[in-house]
Amino acid sequence: MASSTNKSKKLRVLLIPFFASSHIGPFTDLAISLATASPQAVEATIAVTPANVSIVQSLLQRRREDEGTPVAVKVVTYPFPAVDGLPKGVENLGKAAQADAWRIDVAAISDTLMRPAQEALIRAQSPDALVTDVHFLWNAGIADELGVPCVTFNVIGAFSTLAMRHLADSEPGEAVSTIPRFPAPEIRIPRNELPEYFSSQDQADYSPFDRLYAVQGDCFGLAVNTAFHLEEQYCGMYVRNGYAKRAYMVGPLSLRSPPPARAEHSPCIDWLDSKPRRSVVYLCFGSLAHVSDAQLDELAHGLESSGKTFLWVVRSETWSPPEGWQERVGDSGLLVTAWAPQTAILGHPAVGAFVTHCGWNSVLETVAAAVPVLTWPIVFEQFITERLLTEVLGIGERLWPDGAGVRSTRYEENEMIPAEAVASALTTFMEPGGPGEVARGRVLDLAAKVHAAVAEGGSSDRDLHRLIHDLMEARGAAGGTT
Repeated sequence: MASSTNKSKKLRVLLIPFFASSHIGPFTDLAISLATASPQAVEATIAVTPANVSIVQSLLQRRREDEGTPVAVKVVTYPFPAVDGLPKGVENLGKAAQADAWRIDVAAISDTLMRPAQEALIRAQSPDALVTDVHFLWNAGIADELGVPCVTFNVIGAFSTLAMRHLADSEPGEAVSTIPRFPAPEIRIPRNELPEYFSSQDQADYSPFDRLYAVQGDCFGLAVNTAFHLEEQYCGMYVRNGYAKRAYMVGPLSLRSPPPARAEHSPCIDWLDSKPRRSVVYLCFGSLAHVSDAQLDELAHGLESSGKTFLWVVRSETWSPPEGWQERVGDSGLLVTAWAPQTAILGHPAVGAFVTHCGWNSVLETVAAAVPVLTWPIVFEQFITERLLTEVLGIGERLWPDGAGVRSTRYEENEMIPAEAVASALTTFMEPGGPGEVARGRVLDLAAKVHAAVAEGGSSDRDLHRLIHDLMEARGAAGGTT
């Protein structure tokens, strides 16, 4: 149990993210935000496995370079377990082969494989508060045994996480599901566009999620990487519906960290500098999504046929452009196969639209940059998030219209999106006075709101300080009982 002698010391917060860069990044941003919001009162520590240390260190180094002072965030490690079929040293979804990614997911939620190392670390660190990813359900119980508060941190927005919770109550056999108990507009999603566990007839598959919801309800609180005015119809549902005792909307956390200085000298930015305002289509599907070589060929031909200027980030070890394509495209297209400074790219005035997989980090970045979107979801909750962007917020449109073909969270079930559909969507969206301009008007308004949210005194800034205050009060109450 927390000792009363800790009252005069800094609040020591231990944060444990899941094994994906899309989780480690927001957790690191949260650690930095906690430490910098109250530098005299909070000490934050990120716990990762050895192969993931470099991700955290690069984010911390970026902050040091831009501000000239070190950030009071420590990094500690614990061992990644040996997992059958997973090569040693592969500890991140982005590093795993497509066929092996599920092994990391299974290991992450395993009491047998993952809990012992995390529990040993938590007990050795003896923090005043624990912030845990949703995968590690046992950490709330460990924190309770130690007498310290445990906060679950959702790196995905409120709309999608609440939709999945409500859909878990619907009949698994329905071809199209309407999200129950949601405010207007009515949101309908084909079953094959939902995470794969919804397709199973085996109700035992739902037990981990039932347990997750129970643990979240018992936790001290829930933090979400979103801003109230971005998802205001949904943020209040956590406490109002009894899903969480306390809820803190603390995002977009990426806005609290400056873009990397090296982005200013990136070839991407140099190339964009030569293009007219709002003329470029930016395309990127994140670090985890699998897109077949055949689909990439169709996308390449569609980009060429559209005649639009584009910057396309492709992460594939097997694909190369069609013969003669790069010569035909010339300077109207830039193909990037390595790291690209997405925040800086989206913030460049030459970018007029973003073709996105609807990953939440990308959503927050495009909203903050006020860039409208064409949606191309691929895995897990991305098809749900697409509905937030297109049907609720109205900041973009589906690249492939509803009913044009089968889409699925199982990549092998997807129909090919043809080059003609890609070209048509880009041409229509980017034309003067077209749907892209309408969407831009809406996203400009949202951009102003999310920037205001993280500014001093904004809703997310207030929630961040409220989180710190509540955790310090909890430590004081615990210390007073020892």
